[in-house]
Amino acid sequence: MSSATDPSKPYTRRVKCAELELAEPIPEFRDLDGYHFLQLLLRWHGRPCGIVKVPVRRDRCTPDHIIESLTLGQFTGLIQQLVSLAIRHPVSPDDWKLDHFLSLPPLPAPAALPTITVAVCTRDRSEDLKICLESIHRLRHRPMEILVIDNAPTSDATCRLVESSFPEVRYIVEPRPGLDWARNRAAAEAHGDIVAYTDDDVVVDARWTEALAGAFGSDDSIMAVTGLVVPHELETEAQALFETYGGFGRGTARKWYRATGPRKYRAARSFIGAGQFGTGANMAYRRRVFQQTGLFDPALDVGTVTNGGGDLDMFFRVLKHGHTLVYEPAAVIWHRHRRDYAKLRTQIANNGVGLYSHFVRNAREYPEERSGILRFGFWWFRYWLVRRWLKSHYKPPAIPRDLIVAEFMGALIGLRRYRQARKQVTKVVEQHGPGASIPFTDVAGTDSAPRRTGIAVRTLEVTGAARPLEDVTGYSTTDVFVTWNGIAIGKVRIENDGRPITVARLADEVSSALWLKLIDPADAHTDMTRYPDAMAVIRERLMANRQPESDKAAPPLSASVVIATCDRPDELRRCLASLTCQKTRRPVEIVVVDNRPDSGIAAPVVAEFPAVKLIEEPRPGPSYARNAGFAASSGDILLVTDDDVAFPPGWIERTIAPFERNDIAVVSGNVLPAELDAASQIEFENYGGLNRGYTRREYDFKWFDRHGRGAVPTWEIGGTANAAIRAAVLVDPEVGMLHEALGPGTPTGVGEDTYLFYKALKAGYTVLYEPASWVWHHHRATDLQLDKQIRAYSTGHTAYNLATFLQDGDTRGLVRLCTVQPKYFLKQLWHWLRRSRRRSLRTILLEIRGYACGPVALWRSLRRVRRLGRSAPYVAPALRNPAAPPVTAADPR
Repeated sequence: MSSATDPSKPYTRRVKCAELELAEPIPEFRDLDGYHFLQLLLRWHGRPCGIVKVPVRRDRCTPDHIIESLTLGQFTGLIQQLVSLAIRHPVSPDDWKLDHFLSLPPLPAPAALPTITVAVCTRDRSEDLKICLESIHRLRHRPMEILVIDNAPTSDATCRLVESSFPEVRYIVEPRPGLDWARNRAAAEAHGDIVAYTDDDVVVDARWTEALAGAFGSDDSIMAVTGLVVPHELETEAQALFETYGGFGRGTARKWYRATGPRKYRAARSFIGAGQFGTGANMAYRRRVFQQTGLFDPALDVGTVTNGGGDLDMFFRVLKHGHTLVYEPAAVIWHRHRRDYAKLRTQIANNGVGLYSHFVRNAREYPEERSGILRFGFWWFRYWLVRRWLKSHYKPPAIPRDLIVAEFMGALIGLRRYRQARKQVTKVVEQHGPGASIPFTDVAGTDSAPRRTGIAVRTLEVTGAARPLEDVTGYSTTDVFVTWNGIAIGKVRIENDGRPITVARLADEVSSALWLKLIDPADAHTDMTRYPDAMAVIRERLMANRQPESDKAAPPLSASVVIATCDRPDELRRCLASLTCQKTRRPVEIVVVDNRPDSGIAAPVVAEFPAVKLIEEPRPGPSYARNAGFAASSGDILLVTDDDVAFPPGWIERTIAPFERNDIAVVSGNVLPAELDAASQIEFENYGGLNRGYTRREYDFKWFDRHGRGAVPTWEIGGTANAAIRAAVLVDPEVGMLHEALGPGTPTGVGEDTYLFYKALKAGYTVLYEPASWVWHHHRATDLQLDKQIRAYSTGHTAYNLATFLQDGDTRGLVRLCTVQPKYFLKQLWHWLRRSRRRSLRTILLEIRGYACGPVALWRSLRRVRRLGRSAPYVAPALRNPAAPPVTAADPR
């Protein structure tokens, strides 16, 4: 990912967020021009079962592309949900198959649902509040009441909004500044059994309150429920960085949390890191639980010097008092992340302050938990903060270092902020009074019935509707042996803490643990074959349930072929002859850049091909020449090649085809030897050649980041003898033009292509190696030329790795040069001494010489660039000087 330090920098990797109901015909998503991905929240009968990112192809995502993008994770979530549904339905052994599960209807809602009060806490954000309240009014399960708690407002804008547009909403002013004061006021004012809290910067899902009420209605022991939070939009880099940092999402599987047995008295060891449960933007409580746990601590969260932690503190206290907290992903809200980078940085810093203030608060409140809190706090500081900060100095991080530093400093500040916040609370109470209290008196205490020391043993026959296990109240733990048609399938251990086990929890635990075995128990297949069969069944169902695609196609991408040449007329003539034989209907132009115009050799050759445009770049080096060619080109896609290359029919089409996906920034292709007549050509192939294999491969930031100890091997991707670049990517300052200090014609010899791939990957783009795009390359025919080439490759390799260290702070390249490369040379010499003659001693010594000369070569190249000047930044054709002469488009047919 990018550094994101320049808020004005345009964000070019936008993601469209939407949802998809898989039980209904899969539609085509259109009007996605400008987006790289479509992020879909997948549902099955309304329940989330996964999240998938689908590459956008020009301006749409078709049903076929969506189904193609479904991977292991999404199928696992869906299958687990289907198995859980089957356990709760009466399904006979004959019908116990996955294709039958796909036809099961959704479960009906419980007959009696608890009443819900929805509380929105806000302060001076009336525009955001309006969007939130409009979504609340679209809820399918109407809440008993809606409260807007206006926290210490500085104007009457919120009051006027509610009175004019939402008269049924109860407006309440809470004069004490602080989010937890507002939450407490909502708990005191609410009339519903459940108080559901959300923020003013969200859009609630239409099923939100229905899912919350269903969760509470399924089990009286549940005292708190959190839900799934997904991004409403990913339009800016700050929003994308927040998701990369961790976001609010906690998955699409329902989870049950309860401090059972000894953990009640050492709850911090498991639950003090309460962010795992969810966030305060999507949480709900039985109103009576506050009588035992107390209300929210007004010394925590937004509006105080702690700036957060109020929700985490309440999650922990609910569990500490022996109650059940459930993460219910069906309760969905769409959160509108901070669009501005400065606000994101403040938010991340406040996360650190709030988390450690929460630690301090509960260490003071529960002395028996101090060792667990100290242990977790130290682990979090070391693993999450210090470790990531140190790694950011070793290689470019997925998130900017200043965000890591902001949370790091926030954590240190948080250790002393809680005491300040308590003093602030005292002043607020002196000024405004003690605040809200709970008006009812029924206390829901922890069940203290005696427990047996053993483990309950029960059986669940999945063929037939499951029933709750109500006879396990004397046990803390229950082993459930699962059978299918009388055949034992497996065992599930449930920590029930003396409580009955509801059907919902029973189905969740069994499907989570044994879903693969329960797909088709009658089949004798192993798990390794059962899963692909299940994927095939679901794919077939989804393929049969597609909406027809639109016939209207986006206009074809235009292309510019850029060829840098330097006094090689025969090679250039051969190259242009094969290039002009390409057949394509898309707009194509051919730009030849003469890198030695004073000789006058290239111009007569280009004149033989009238449709080809010739430009001049007197500064030596293909990087300068290609940059000049890019600047003079008008195509959407810039195809880069050399003058010693010949092209098979269809090369242009096969190279451009992958760019239908908007996330693809660079495509490289295979390079095959045109002939192997000379010994030097054979030697070059033995050296490694330019062939990168016959398997398509995708490279992205995950691949870039995966190389933790070694340099990023972008040389495996290919080279500019056969590559294509999306022109719009060159506008991104994190990518830009080719580095003029690298490449042929400079002291470094090569490296400009591998460094371009590096920059594109580091910026978060996708690079594709497409073997279907291949060309013929004429290798060097003399030993002298080969020697020079091999030495240049080794020099350029060293220069590339040094450039990533000097320009990008990537220490991995330096580590490779100091450790991996010397070992490689020693290994090559050892093989030669043992009479392995795959590589000659001359080749090995040339590599060593080039490796040793690399640092000096890079220094000389950088001095040379300072003397000659850098290439001008790339400017999109639409923004160029309209008075400039138009580029002549070729028709290479």
